[in-house]
Amino acid sequence: MQLFDWIILIVTLLFIVIYGAWKTKGSKNVEDFILGSNETPWYTVGLSVMATQASAITFLSTPGQAYHDGMGFVQFYFGLPIAMILICVTFIPIYHKYKVFTAYEYLEKRFDLKTRSLAAILFLVQRGLGTGLTIYAPAIILSALLGWNLTYMNIIIGILVIIYTFSGGTKAVNVTQKQQMFVIMLGMFITFFLILHYLPNDMTFTNAMHIAGANDKMNIVNFSFDPEEKYTFWSGITGGFFLALAYFGTDQSQVGRYLSGKSVRESQMGLIMNGLLKVPMQFFILLTGVMVFVFFQFNPVPLNFNPNNKIIIEKSIYKDEYHVLEKKLDALSEDKKVINLLYIDQLNQDYDNPTLRKELVALSNKEKDLRDRAKEIISKADSNSETNDKDYVFFHFILNYLPKGLIGLLLAVIISAAMSSTASGLNALASTTAIDIYKRNLKEEKSEKHYLNATKFFTLLWGIIAILFACIGTLFENLIQLVNIIGSVFYGTVLGIFLVGFYIKFVHAKAIFYSAIISQITIFIIYYYAIYIYPSGEEKLGYLWLNFIGAVLTIMIASVLQATICRTSKSSTAS
Repeated sequence: MQLFDWIILIVTLLFIVIYGAWKTKGSKNVEDFILGSNETPWYTVGLSVMATQASAITFLSTPGQAYHDGMGFVQFYFGLPIAMILICVTFIPIYHKYKVFTAYEYLEKRFDLKTRSLAAILFLVQRGLGTGLTIYAPAIILSALLGWNLTYMNIIIGILVIIYTFSGGTKAVNVTQKQQMFVIMLGMFITFFLILHYLPNDMTFTNAMHIAGANDKMNIVNFSFDPEEKYTFWSGITGGFFLALAYFGTDQSQVGRYLSGKSVRESQMGLIMNGLLKVPMQFFILLTGVMVFVFFQFNPVPLNFNPNNKIIIEKSIYKDEYHVLEKKLDALSEDKKVINLLYIDQLNQDYDNPTLRKELVALSNKEKDLRDRAKEIISKADSNSETNDKDYVFFHFILNYLPKGLIGLLLAVIISAAMSSTASGLNALASTTAIDIYKRNLKEEKSEKHYLNATKFFTLLWGIIAILFACIGTLFENLIQLVNIIGSVFYGTVLGIFLVGFYIKFVHAKAIFYSAIISQITIFIIYYYAIYIYPSGEEKLGYLWLNFIGAVLTIMIASVLQATICRTSKSSTAS
Protein backbone atom coordinates (compact mmCIF):
# COMPACT_ATOMS: atom_id res chain seq x y z
CA MET A 1 0.00 0.00 0.00
CA GLN A 2 1.16 3.52 -0.87
CA LEU A 3 1.06 6.56 1.44
CA PHE A 4 -1.92 7.93 -0.51
CA ASP A 5 -3.88 4.70 0.19
CA TRP A 6 -3.19 5.04 3.91
CA ILE A 7 -4.37 8.67 3.88
CA ILE A 8 -7.62 7.74 2.09
CA LEU A 9 -8.24 4.83 4.47
CA ILE A 10 -7.52 6.68 7.72
CA VAL A 11 -9.34 9.90 6.78
CA THR A 12 -12.47 8.00 5.65
CA LEU A 13 -12.70 5.88 8.79
CA LEU A 14 -11.92 8.71 11.21
CA PHE A 15 -14.50 10.96 9.55
CA ILE A 16 -17.21 8.31 9.98
CA VAL A 17 -16.34 7.63 13.63
CA ILE A 18 -15.87 11.27 14.70
CA TYR A 19 -18.91 12.51 12.76
CA GLY A 20 -21.10 9.78 14.23
CA ALA A 21 -19.96 10.45 17.80
CA TRP A 22 -20.22 14.26 17.46
CA LYS A 23 -23.55 14.35 15.64
CA THR A 24 -25.36 12.13 18.15
CA LYS A 25 -23.74 12.78 21.51
CA GLY A 26 -25.80 13.34 24.63
CA SER A 27 -28.67 10.81 24.71
CA LYS A 28 -31.02 11.91 27.48
CA ASN A 29 -32.84 8.61 28.13
CA VAL A 30 -33.30 5.01 27.01
CA GLU A 31 -35.87 5.94 24.36
CA ASP A 32 -33.42 8.41 22.86
CA PHE A 33 -30.57 5.88 22.92
CA ILE A 34 -32.49 2.84 21.61
CA LEU A 35 -35.17 4.37 19.38
CA GLY A 36 -33.38 7.57 18.36
CA SER A 37 -36.41 9.54 19.64
CA ASN A 38 -38.33 8.17 16.63
CA GLU A 39 -36.94 10.90 14.39
CA THR A 40 -35.45 8.78 11.56
CA PRO A 41 -36.79 9.57 8.02
CA TRP A 42 -37.69 6.71 5.70
CA TYR A 43 -34.65 6.98 3.42
CA THR A 44 -32.30 6.79 6.42
CA VAL A 45 -34.26 3.77 7.67
CA GLY A 46 -33.84 2.14 4.26
CA LEU A 47 -30.11 2.85 4.04
CA SER A 48 -29.57 1.74 7.62
CA VAL A 49 -31.41 -1.55 7.01
CA MET A 50 -29.31 -2.19 3.89
CA ALA A 51 -26.04 -1.25 5.62
CA THR A 52 -26.81 -3.53 8.56
CA GLN A 53 -27.15 -6.55 6.28
CA ALA A 54 -24.36 -5.52 3.89
CA SER A 55 -21.44 -6.49 6.13
CA ALA A 56 -17.81 -6.73 5.09
CA ILE A 57 -18.51 -10.40 4.44
CA THR A 58 -20.86 -9.33 1.63
CA PHE A 59 -18.10 -7.45 -0.16
CA LEU A 60 -15.37 -10.01 0.50
CA SER A 61 -17.17 -13.32 0.09
CA THR A 62 -19.88 -12.59 -2.47
CA PRO A 63 -17.54 -11.73 -5.40
CA GLY A 64 -15.47 -14.81 -4.55
CA GLN A 65 -18.65 -16.88 -4.44
CA ALA A 66 -19.51 -15.66 -7.95
CA TYR A 67 -15.93 -16.22 -9.19
CA HIS A 68 -16.12 -19.90 -8.28
CA ASP A 69 -19.82 -20.76 -8.55
CA GLY A 70 -21.40 -18.08 -10.72
CA MET A 71 -24.53 -15.99 -10.25
CA GLY A 72 -26.71 -18.69 -8.67
CA PHE A 73 -26.26 -17.28 -5.16
CA VAL A 74 -28.60 -14.39 -6.08
CA GLN A 75 -31.50 -16.89 -5.72
CA PHE A 76 -30.85 -16.73 -1.98
CA TYR A 77 -32.49 -13.25 -2.02
CA PHE A 78 -35.56 -14.06 -4.14
CA GLY A 79 -37.85 -14.34 -1.11
CA LEU A 80 -36.69 -11.06 0.41
CA PRO A 81 -39.06 -8.61 -1.37
CA ILE A 82 -42.07 -10.77 -0.43
CA ALA A 83 -40.87 -10.84 3.19
CA MET A 84 -40.61 -7.03 3.19
CA ILE A 85 -44.26 -6.72 2.16
CA LEU A 86 -45.47 -9.08 4.91
CA ILE A 87 -43.39 -7.28 7.56
CA CYS A 88 -44.79 -3.92 6.43
CA VAL A 89 -48.37 -5.22 6.59
CA THR A 90 -48.21 -7.10 9.91
CA PHE A 91 -45.03 -6.72 11.95
CA ILE A 92 -44.46 -2.95 11.85
CA PRO A 93 -48.03 -1.87 12.77
CA ILE A 94 -48.07 -4.28 15.73
CA TYR A 95 -44.66 -3.17 17.02
CA HIS A 96 -45.71 0.49 16.79
CA LYS A 97 -49.10 -0.24 18.36
CA TYR A 98 -47.47 -1.58 21.53
CA LYS A 99 -44.67 1.03 21.50
CA VAL A 100 -42.00 -1.60 22.10
CA PHE A 101 -38.28 -0.94 22.48
CA THR A 102 -37.42 -4.43 21.21
CA ALA A 103 -39.28 -7.04 19.16
CA TYR A 104 -39.28 -9.46 22.11
CA GLU A 105 -41.32 -7.13 24.33
CA TYR A 106 -44.31 -8.01 22.16
CA LEU A 107 -43.96 -11.71 23.04
CA GLU A 108 -44.59 -11.04 26.73
CA LYS A 109 -47.69 -9.04 25.86
CA ARG A 110 -48.94 -11.88 23.66
CA PHE A 111 -47.67 -14.86 25.68
CA ASP A 112 -45.58 -14.57 28.86
CA LEU A 113 -42.19 -13.63 30.29
CA LYS A 114 -40.71 -17.13 29.68
CA THR A 115 -41.43 -16.94 25.95
CA ARG A 116 -40.05 -13.41 25.72
CA SER A 117 -36.88 -14.44 27.55
CA LEU A 118 -36.42 -17.58 25.42
CA ALA A 119 -36.67 -15.64 22.15
CA ALA A 120 -34.36 -12.93 23.50
CA ILE A 121 -31.75 -15.51 24.58
CA LEU A 122 -31.86 -17.29 21.21
CA PHE A 123 -31.32 -13.90 19.57
CA LEU A 124 -28.43 -13.01 21.88
CA VAL A 125 -26.67 -16.32 21.14
CA GLN A 126 -26.88 -16.13 17.35
CA ARG A 127 -26.37 -12.37 17.05
CA GLY A 128 -23.46 -12.48 19.50
CA LEU A 129 -21.77 -15.07 17.26
CA GLY A 130 -22.72 -13.16 14.11
CA THR A 131 -21.42 -9.83 15.43
CA GLY A 132 -18.08 -11.37 16.33
CA LEU A 133 -17.93 -12.75 12.81
CA THR A 134 -18.58 -9.33 11.23
CA ILE A 135 -15.37 -8.16 12.92
CA TYR A 136 -13.39 -11.34 12.30
CA ALA A 137 -14.22 -11.75 8.60
CA PRO A 138 -12.50 -8.62 7.28
CA ALA A 139 -9.78 -8.80 9.93
CA ILE A 140 -8.54 -12.26 8.96
CA ILE A 141 -8.43 -11.44 5.26
CA LEU A 142 -6.82 -8.02 5.73
CA SER A 143 -4.24 -9.55 8.04
CA ALA A 144 -3.44 -12.36 5.58
CA LEU A 145 -3.14 -10.14 2.52
CA LEU A 146 -1.46 -7.13 4.11
CA GLY A 147 0.57 -8.86 6.77
CA TRP A 148 -1.25 -7.03 9.57
CA ASN A 149 -1.60 -8.67 12.98
CA LEU A 150 -4.99 -10.41 13.15
CA THR A 151 -5.61 -9.73 16.85
CA TYR A 152 -4.77 -6.04 16.44
CA MET A 153 -7.12 -5.81 13.45
CA ASN A 154 -9.98 -7.34 15.47
CA ILE A 155 -9.37 -4.92 18.33
CA ILE A 156 -9.07 -1.83 16.09
CA ILE A 157 -12.31 -2.53 14.17
CA GLY A 158 -14.12 -3.35 17.41
CA ILE A 159 -12.95 -0.21 19.22
CA LEU A 160 -13.84 2.09 16.29
CA VAL A 161 -17.41 0.76 16.38
CA ILE A 162 -17.73 0.86 20.16
CA ILE A 163 -16.74 4.56 20.26
CA TYR A 164 -19.71 5.94 18.35
CA THR A 165 -22.22 3.19 19.23
CA PHE A 166 -21.53 3.75 22.94
CA SER A 167 -21.78 7.51 22.44
CA GLY A 168 -24.94 7.86 20.39
CA GLY A 169 -26.81 4.54 20.29
CA THR A 170 -29.32 4.09 17.47
CA LYS A 171 -28.92 7.66 16.20
CA ALA A 172 -25.19 7.13 15.79
CA VAL A 173 -25.73 3.83 13.99
CA ASN A 174 -28.26 5.39 11.59
CA VAL A 175 -26.19 8.53 10.91
CA THR A 176 -22.93 6.69 10.26
CA GLN A 177 -24.55 4.05 8.07
CA LYS A 178 -25.56 6.70 5.53
CA GLN A 179 -21.91 7.65 5.08
CA GLN A 180 -20.86 4.01 5.08
CA MET A 181 -23.33 3.05 2.33
CA PHE A 182 -22.10 5.96 0.21
CA VAL A 183 -18.46 4.86 0.59
CA ILE A 184 -19.38 1.21 -0.03
CA MET A 185 -21.36 1.73 -3.23
CA LEU A 186 -18.94 4.35 -4.60
CA GLY A 187 -16.04 1.94 -4.15
CA MET A 188 -17.91 -0.98 -5.74
CA PHE A 189 -19.06 1.02 -8.80
CA ILE A 190 -15.57 2.40 -9.44
CA THR A 191 -14.11 -1.10 -9.15
CA PHE A 192 -16.69 -2.60 -11.52
CA PHE A 193 -16.01 -0.06 -14.25
CA LEU A 194 -12.26 -0.36 -13.79
CA ILE A 195 -12.52 -4.11 -14.36
CA LEU A 196 -14.34 -3.46 -17.65
CA HIS A 197 -11.64 -0.94 -18.56
CA TYR A 198 -8.90 -3.50 -17.88
CA LEU A 199 -10.39 -6.08 -20.26
CA PRO A 200 -8.90 -6.39 -23.80
CA ASN A 201 -9.59 -3.33 -25.98
CA ASP A 202 -11.83 -5.07 -28.51
CA MET A 203 -13.91 -6.74 -25.81
CA THR A 204 -17.44 -5.50 -25.12
CA PHE A 205 -19.49 -6.10 -22.00
CA THR A 206 -21.66 -8.46 -24.04
CA ASN A 207 -18.58 -10.46 -25.01
CA ALA A 208 -17.59 -10.66 -21.34
CA MET A 209 -21.02 -12.07 -20.57
CA HIS A 210 -20.56 -14.68 -23.30
CA ILE A 211 -17.24 -15.77 -21.78
CA ALA A 212 -18.82 -15.97 -18.34
CA GLY A 213 -21.74 -17.92 -19.79
CA ALA A 214 -19.44 -20.37 -21.57
CA ASN A 215 -17.91 -21.13 -18.15
CA ASP A 216 -21.33 -21.65 -16.48
CA LYS A 217 -21.09 -18.43 -14.44
CA MET A 218 -24.36 -16.94 -15.69
CA ASN A 219 -26.76 -19.68 -14.58
CA ILE A 220 -28.90 -17.34 -12.50
CA VAL A 221 -31.99 -19.47 -11.87
CA ASN A 222 -32.05 -23.17 -10.97
CA PHE A 223 -35.50 -24.78 -10.85
CA SER A 224 -34.22 -28.10 -9.48
CA PHE A 225 -36.28 -29.70 -6.69
CA ASP A 226 -33.21 -31.50 -5.31
CA PRO A 227 -32.99 -30.59 -1.56
CA GLU A 228 -29.23 -31.16 -1.67
CA GLU A 229 -28.79 -28.18 -4.02
CA LYS A 230 -27.73 -25.18 -1.91
CA TYR A 231 -29.25 -22.45 -4.07
CA THR A 232 -32.36 -22.96 -6.17
CA PHE A 233 -35.36 -20.84 -7.07
CA TRP A 234 -37.46 -22.89 -4.64
CA SER A 235 -35.06 -22.71 -1.70
CA GLY A 236 -34.73 -18.96 -2.28
CA ILE A 237 -38.45 -18.31 -2.53
CA THR A 238 -39.21 -20.45 0.57
CA GLY A 239 -36.12 -20.84 2.78
CA GLY A 240 -34.83 -17.43 1.70
CA PHE A 241 -38.26 -15.93 2.36
CA PHE A 242 -38.40 -17.38 5.88
CA LEU A 243 -34.81 -16.30 6.59
CA ALA A 244 -35.55 -12.73 5.42
CA LEU A 245 -38.84 -12.70 7.35
CA ALA A 246 -37.03 -13.81 10.52
CA TYR A 247 -34.03 -11.54 10.05
CA PHE A 248 -35.88 -8.35 9.16
CA GLY A 249 -38.98 -9.11 11.23
CA THR A 250 -37.63 -10.52 14.50
CA ASP A 251 -33.87 -9.78 14.68
CA GLN A 252 -33.43 -6.71 16.88
CA SER A 253 -30.42 -5.55 14.82
CA GLN A 254 -32.91 -4.89 12.00
CA VAL A 255 -36.09 -4.25 13.98
CA GLY A 256 -34.23 -1.51 15.86
CA ARG A 257 -33.48 0.22 12.57
CA TYR A 258 -37.11 0.71 11.57
CA LEU A 259 -38.54 1.10 15.08
CA SER A 260 -36.64 4.41 15.08
CA GLY A 261 -38.73 5.63 12.10
CA LYS A 262 -40.83 8.78 12.47
CA SER A 263 -44.05 6.84 11.91
CA VAL A 264 -45.44 3.50 10.74
CA ARG A 265 -45.46 4.81 7.18
CA GLU A 266 -41.83 6.02 7.33
CA SER A 267 -40.74 2.62 8.70
CA GLN A 268 -42.69 0.82 5.97
CA MET A 269 -41.25 2.99 3.21
CA GLY A 270 -37.74 2.31 4.49
CA LEU A 271 -38.29 -1.46 4.33
CA ILE A 272 -39.90 -1.25 0.88
CA MET A 273 -36.83 0.69 -0.28
CA ASN A 274 -34.68 -2.20 0.98
CA GLY A 275 -36.93 -4.73 -0.78
CA LEU A 276 -36.61 -2.88 -4.08
CA LEU A 277 -32.84 -2.32 -3.94
CA LYS A 278 -31.44 -5.37 -2.12
CA VAL A 279 -31.73 -7.95 -4.92
CA PRO A 280 -30.28 -5.58 -7.59
CA MET A 281 -27.44 -4.68 -5.20
CA GLN A 282 -26.55 -8.33 -4.58
CA PHE A 283 -26.85 -9.05 -8.30
CA PHE A 284 -24.40 -6.23 -8.99
CA ILE A 285 -21.91 -7.48 -6.39
CA LEU A 286 -22.11 -11.01 -7.81
CA LEU A 287 -21.71 -9.63 -11.32
CA THR A 288 -18.56 -7.83 -10.14
CA GLY A 289 -17.24 -11.22 -9.04
CA VAL A 290 -18.07 -12.69 -12.44
CA MET A 291 -16.23 -9.81 -14.12
CA VAL A 292 -13.20 -10.57 -11.93
CA PHE A 293 -13.40 -14.13 -13.27
CA VAL A 294 -13.47 -12.83 -16.85
CA PHE A 295 -10.54 -10.53 -16.07
CA PHE A 296 -8.46 -13.49 -14.88
CA GLN A 297 -9.08 -15.29 -18.17
CA PHE A 298 -6.55 -12.82 -19.62
CA ASN A 299 -4.24 -12.27 -16.62
CA PRO A 300 -2.03 -14.39 -14.34
CA VAL A 301 -3.86 -16.12 -11.52
CA PRO A 302 -2.45 -17.83 -8.38
CA LEU A 303 -2.97 -21.52 -7.73
CA ASN A 304 -4.59 -20.62 -4.42
CA PHE A 305 -5.71 -17.07 -3.58
CA ASN A 306 -4.96 -17.38 0.14
CA PRO A 307 -1.38 -16.10 0.58
CA ASN A 308 -1.00 -17.97 3.87
CA ASN A 309 -1.14 -21.25 1.96
CA LYS A 310 1.75 -20.17 -0.26
CA ILE A 311 3.83 -19.48 2.86
CA ILE A 312 2.91 -22.89 4.26
CA ILE A 313 3.94 -24.63 1.03
CA GLU A 314 7.28 -22.82 0.77
CA LYS A 315 8.23 -24.09 4.23
CA SER A 316 7.17 -27.66 3.51
CA ILE A 317 8.65 -30.69 1.76
CA TYR A 318 5.89 -30.42 -0.86
CA LYS A 319 7.03 -27.14 -2.40
CA ASP A 320 8.58 -28.76 -5.51
CA GLU A 321 5.37 -30.69 -6.16
CA TYR A 322 3.40 -27.48 -5.75
CA HIS A 323 5.74 -25.56 -8.09
CA VAL A 324 5.09 -28.17 -10.80
CA LEU A 325 1.37 -27.42 -10.53
CA GLU A 326 2.07 -23.68 -10.68
CA LYS A 327 3.99 -24.10 -13.94
CA LYS A 328 1.14 -26.16 -15.38
CA LEU A 329 -1.32 -23.43 -14.35
CA ASP A 330 0.86 -20.75 -16.00
CA ALA A 331 0.86 -22.72 -19.25
CA LEU A 332 -2.87 -23.31 -18.95
CA SER A 333 -3.45 -19.58 -18.38
CA GLU A 334 -1.65 -18.77 -21.62
CA ASP A 335 -3.81 -21.31 -23.47
CA LYS A 336 -6.95 -19.79 -21.91
CA LYS A 337 -5.91 -16.31 -22.99
CA VAL A 338 -5.34 -17.43 -26.60
CA ILE A 339 -8.65 -19.33 -26.81
CA ASN A 340 -10.59 -16.48 -25.19
CA LEU A 341 -9.12 -13.94 -27.62
CA LEU A 342 -10.11 -16.21 -30.53
CA TYR A 343 -13.56 -16.56 -29.03
CA ILE A 344 -13.91 -12.75 -28.76
CA ASP A 345 -12.85 -12.38 -32.37
CA GLN A 346 -15.56 -14.84 -33.41
CA LEU A 347 -18.15 -13.04 -31.25
CA ASN A 348 -17.24 -9.72 -32.90
CA GLN A 349 -18.17 -11.41 -36.17
CA ASP A 350 -21.55 -12.41 -34.66
CA TYR A 351 -20.60 -16.07 -34.46
CA ASP A 352 -20.75 -17.94 -31.14
CA ASN A 353 -18.32 -20.74 -32.02
CA PRO A 354 -19.45 -23.97 -30.22
CA THR A 355 -16.03 -25.60 -30.67
CA LEU A 356 -14.28 -22.74 -28.88
CA ARG A 357 -16.91 -22.82 -26.14
CA LYS A 358 -16.13 -26.51 -25.56
CA GLU A 359 -12.42 -25.73 -25.41
CA LEU A 360 -13.05 -23.00 -22.82
CA VAL A 361 -15.04 -25.45 -20.68
CA ALA A 362 -12.31 -28.09 -21.01
CA LEU A 363 -9.62 -25.60 -19.96
CA SER A 364 -11.72 -24.47 -16.98
CA ASN A 365 -12.13 -28.09 -15.89
CA LYS A 366 -8.36 -28.62 -16.14
CA GLU A 367 -7.80 -25.51 -14.03
CA LYS A 368 -10.28 -26.74 -11.42
CA ASP A 369 -8.45 -30.08 -11.33
CA LEU A 370 -5.13 -28.29 -10.75
CA ARG A 371 -6.64 -26.22 -7.95
CA ASP A 372 -8.12 -29.31 -6.29
CA ARG A 373 -4.75 -31.06 -6.43
CA ALA A 374 -3.13 -27.94 -4.96
CA LYS A 375 -5.61 -28.02 -2.06
CA GLU A 376 -4.65 -31.64 -1.37
CA ILE A 377 -0.96 -30.69 -1.25
CA ILE A 378 -1.70 -27.73 1.06
CA SER A 379 -3.65 -30.05 3.37
CA LYS A 380 -0.73 -32.50 3.45
CA ALA A 381 1.64 -29.65 4.29
CA ASP A 382 -0.61 -28.43 7.10
CA SER A 383 -3.79 -30.29 8.00
CA ASN A 384 -5.13 -27.19 9.82
CA SER A 385 -4.77 -24.86 6.83
CA GLU A 386 -7.89 -23.43 5.16
CA THR A 387 -7.65 -24.52 1.54
CA ASN A 388 -10.86 -22.83 0.43
CA ASP A 389 -9.88 -19.45 -1.00
CA LYS A 390 -13.20 -17.92 -2.10
CA ASP A 391 -12.95 -15.12 0.44
CA TYR A 392 -9.55 -14.03 -0.90
CA VAL A 393 -10.35 -13.74 -4.62
CA PHE A 394 -11.73 -10.21 -4.73
CA PHE A 395 -9.13 -8.81 -2.37
CA HIS A 396 -6.31 -10.37 -4.41
CA PHE A 397 -7.62 -8.42 -7.40
CA ILE A 398 -7.90 -5.19 -5.38
CA LEU A 399 -4.34 -5.34 -4.05
CA ASN A 400 -2.66 -6.38 -7.28
CA TYR A 401 -4.53 -4.53 -10.01
CA LEU A 402 -6.23 -1.38 -8.70
CA PRO A 403 -4.44 2.02 -8.86
CA LYS A 404 -3.12 3.67 -5.70
CA GLY A 405 -5.72 5.63 -3.78
CA LEU A 406 -8.45 3.25 -4.86
CA ILE A 407 -6.88 0.46 -2.80
CA GLY A 408 -7.28 2.71 0.25
CA LEU A 409 -10.88 3.43 -0.71
CA LEU A 410 -11.69 -0.28 -1.13
CA LEU A 411 -10.10 -1.04 2.23
CA ALA A 412 -12.30 1.70 3.67
CA VAL A 413 -15.30 0.04 1.97
CA ILE A 414 -14.54 -3.30 3.62
CA ILE A 415 -13.87 -1.87 7.07
CA SER A 416 -16.87 0.49 6.81
CA ALA A 417 -19.11 -2.44 5.96
CA ALA A 418 -17.72 -4.34 8.95
CA MET A 419 -18.36 -1.34 11.19
CA SER A 420 -21.94 -0.83 9.95
CA SER A 421 -23.01 -4.41 10.68
CA THR A 422 -21.09 -4.58 13.93
CA ALA A 423 -22.61 -1.30 15.16
CA SER A 424 -26.16 -2.52 14.50
CA GLY A 425 -25.34 -5.82 16.17
CA LEU A 426 -23.90 -4.19 19.30
CA ASN A 427 -26.80 -1.74 19.53
CA ALA A 428 -29.31 -4.60 19.25
CA LEU A 429 -27.47 -6.86 21.71
CA ALA A 430 -27.24 -4.04 24.25
CA SER A 431 -30.91 -3.06 23.80
CA THR A 432 -32.14 -6.62 24.16
CA THR A 433 -29.94 -7.35 27.18
CA ALA A 434 -30.93 -4.10 28.92
CA ILE A 435 -34.67 -4.17 28.16
CA ASP A 436 -35.60 -7.84 27.86
CA ILE A 437 -33.24 -9.38 30.40
CA TYR A 438 -31.93 -6.76 32.86
CA LYS A 439 -34.82 -4.29 33.25
CA ARG A 440 -37.56 -6.92 33.04
CA ASN A 441 -36.02 -9.07 35.79
CA LEU A 442 -35.02 -6.22 38.10
CA LYS A 443 -37.09 -6.31 41.28
CA GLU A 444 -37.04 -2.57 42.07
CA GLU A 445 -37.73 0.34 39.75
CA LYS A 446 -34.74 2.44 38.68
CA SER A 447 -34.38 5.89 37.08
CA GLU A 448 -34.21 6.53 33.34
CA LYS A 449 -30.58 7.54 33.72
CA HIS A 450 -29.83 4.20 35.36
CA TYR A 451 -31.27 2.25 32.41
CA LEU A 452 -29.49 4.51 29.93
CA ASN A 453 -26.18 3.85 31.66
CA ALA A 454 -26.99 0.14 31.81
CA THR A 455 -27.64 0.07 28.05
CA LYS A 456 -24.35 1.86 27.41
CA PHE A 457 -22.57 -0.58 29.72
CA PHE A 458 -24.03 -3.55 27.81
CA THR A 459 -22.92 -1.91 24.55
CA LEU A 460 -19.37 -1.87 25.87
CA LEU A 461 -19.67 -5.41 27.27
CA TRP A 462 -21.00 -6.92 24.03
CA GLY A 463 -18.34 -5.01 22.11
CA ILE A 464 -15.65 -6.69 24.20
CA ILE A 465 -17.34 -10.10 23.82
CA ALA A 466 -17.57 -9.65 20.04
CA ILE A 467 -13.87 -8.73 19.86
CA LEU A 468 -12.95 -11.77 21.98
CA PHE A 469 -15.02 -14.05 19.77
CA ALA A 470 -13.40 -12.54 16.67
CA CYS A 471 -9.96 -13.19 18.16
CA ILE A 472 -10.65 -16.90 18.67
CA GLY A 473 -12.71 -17.47 15.51
CA THR A 474 -11.75 -19.88 12.72
CA LEU A 475 -12.24 -19.47 9.00
CA PHE A 476 -15.12 -21.46 7.54
CA GLU A 477 -15.70 -22.81 4.04
CA ASN A 478 -17.12 -19.46 3.00
CA LEU A 479 -17.76 -16.62 5.43
CA ILE A 480 -21.00 -15.40 3.88
CA GLN A 481 -22.35 -18.93 4.12
CA LEU A 482 -21.29 -19.21 7.78
CA VAL A 483 -23.20 -16.05 8.70
CA ASN A 484 -26.33 -17.33 6.97
CA ILE A 485 -25.96 -20.82 8.45
CA ILE A 486 -25.77 -19.40 11.98
CA GLY A 487 -28.91 -17.38 11.26
CA SER A 488 -30.72 -20.33 9.64
CA VAL A 489 -30.11 -22.57 12.68
CA PHE A 490 -31.84 -20.12 15.05
CA TYR A 491 -34.14 -17.92 12.97
CA GLY A 492 -36.79 -20.52 12.07
CA THR A 493 -37.76 -21.18 15.68
CA VAL A 494 -37.88 -17.48 16.62
CA LEU A 495 -39.90 -16.65 13.52
CA GLY A 496 -42.33 -19.47 14.34
CA ILE A 497 -42.94 -17.93 17.77
CA PHE A 498 -43.77 -14.55 16.21
CA LEU A 499 -45.98 -16.02 13.46
CA VAL A 500 -48.00 -17.91 16.06
CA GLY A 501 -48.27 -14.70 18.08
CA PHE A 502 -49.49 -12.67 15.10
CA TYR A 503 -51.76 -15.13 13.32
CA ILE A 504 -52.73 -18.16 15.45
CA LYS A 505 -54.72 -16.69 18.28
CA PHE A 506 -55.86 -19.94 19.96
CA VAL A 507 -52.28 -20.93 20.88
CA HIS A 508 -51.29 -19.85 24.38
CA ALA A 509 -48.05 -19.33 26.28
CA LYS A 510 -47.29 -22.84 27.57
CA ALA A 511 -47.77 -24.46 24.16
CA ILE A 512 -45.56 -22.02 22.25
CA PHE A 513 -42.80 -22.12 24.88
CA TYR A 514 -42.40 -25.91 24.81
CA SER A 515 -42.93 -25.97 21.05
CA ALA A 516 -40.03 -23.56 20.57
CA ILE A 517 -37.71 -25.65 22.73
CA ILE A 518 -38.62 -28.88 20.89
CA SER A 519 -38.28 -27.17 17.50
CA GLN A 520 -34.86 -25.68 18.30
CA ILE A 521 -33.48 -29.01 19.53
CA THR A 522 -34.84 -30.70 16.38
CA ILE A 523 -33.14 -28.11 14.15
CA PHE A 524 -29.82 -28.72 15.92
CA ILE A 525 -30.19 -32.45 15.22
CA ILE A 526 -31.18 -31.92 11.57
CA TYR A 527 -28.30 -29.50 11.02
CA TYR A 528 -25.78 -31.92 12.51
CA TYR A 529 -26.92 -35.08 10.70
CA ALA A 530 -27.92 -33.54 7.34
CA ILE A 531 -25.38 -30.74 6.92
CA TYR A 532 -22.54 -30.45 9.44
CA ILE A 533 -21.04 -33.96 9.18
CA TYR A 534 -20.85 -33.85 5.36
CA PRO A 535 -18.08 -32.22 3.28
CA SER A 536 -18.93 -29.01 1.45
CA GLY A 537 -21.06 -29.74 -1.60
CA GLU A 538 -22.18 -33.15 -0.31
CA GLU A 539 -24.71 -32.02 2.29
CA LYS A 540 -28.06 -33.84 2.33
CA LEU A 541 -30.01 -30.63 2.85
CA GLY A 542 -29.46 -27.02 1.78
CA TYR A 543 -29.12 -24.90 4.94
CA LEU A 544 -31.76 -22.41 3.73
CA TRP A 545 -34.42 -25.06 4.36
CA LEU A 546 -33.67 -24.91 8.11
CA ASN A 547 -35.54 -21.57 8.30
CA PHE A 548 -38.64 -23.06 6.72
CA ILE A 549 -38.47 -26.28 8.75
CA GLY A 550 -37.88 -24.44 12.04
CA ALA A 551 -40.81 -22.05 11.53
CA VAL A 552 -43.23 -24.75 10.38
CA LEU A 553 -42.20 -27.12 13.19
CA THR A 554 -42.74 -24.43 15.81
CA ILE A 555 -46.20 -23.57 14.44
CA MET A 556 -47.31 -27.21 14.06
CA ILE A 557 -46.03 -28.43 17.44
CA ALA A 558 -47.53 -25.40 19.22
CA SER A 559 -50.91 -26.02 17.56
CA VAL A 560 -50.86 -29.72 18.48
CA LEU A 561 -49.77 -29.05 22.08
CA GLN A 562 -52.47 -26.40 22.49
CA ALA A 563 -55.13 -28.75 21.13
CA THR A 564 -54.07 -31.61 23.41
CA ILE A 565 -51.82 -31.25 26.47
CA CYS A 566 -52.11 -27.47 26.96
CA ARG A 567 -55.84 -27.00 26.39
CA THR A 568 -56.44 -25.41 29.77
CA SER A 569 -53.60 -22.82 29.60
CA LYS A 570 -54.49 -19.14 29.35
CA SER A 571 -53.18 -16.53 26.96
CA SER A 572 -52.90 -12.81 27.29
CA THR A 573 -55.09 -10.48 25.32
CA ALA A 574 -52.49 -8.90 23.02
CA SER A 575 -52.96 -9.31 19.29
